[in-house]
Amino acid sequence: MSKLRVLFVCTGNICRSPTAEAVFRHQVKAAGLGARILADSAGTRDFHVGEAPDPRAQAVARSRGYDLSRLRARQVQQRDFGAFDYLLGMAEEHVSWMRGKAAPEHAHKIGTFLGFAPDIGGLDVPDPYYGSNEGFEVVLDMIERASQALLEHLREELAARAAK
Repeated sequence: MSKLRVLFVCTGNICRSPTAEAVFRHQVKAAGLGARILADSAGTRDFHVGEAPDPRAQAVARSRGYDLSRLRARQVQQRDFGAFDYLLGMAEEHVSWMRGKAAPEHAHKIGTFLGFAPDIGGLDVPDPYYGSNEGFEVVLDMIERASQALLEHLREELAARAAK
């Protein structure tokens, strides 16, 4: 049974992408697909490697039942392009960065996370790092909606694979 692997990518891997990882894992588990879909997160920069997610991101996530406390920031590695089926940038700048690093055979795996939820409007999850707690709430709202849309897409992909 093949697994689908998803990597969420932002700048420092302490706000948006670890939040997406935790929310998506929660939704995948609730859907009973934990053995079929794996999630991870990373950053384009090494600013925070080894650090826990931003305390504000953790607090907002915790208030909705998501636990980010065990996650630690890491930077995207070259091996990630081969290891993951989807490499999803939280913003178009992350997509551009990944496309500049990936070998041509992996380019089709790279896209924006919000590309799965066009009803949100736009392709960038805003960076809440320099703002207030309200920004973290807005980001979490977007991530919850986009995670549901991504999960539905992957559920269809798994069904199509099983039908072959």
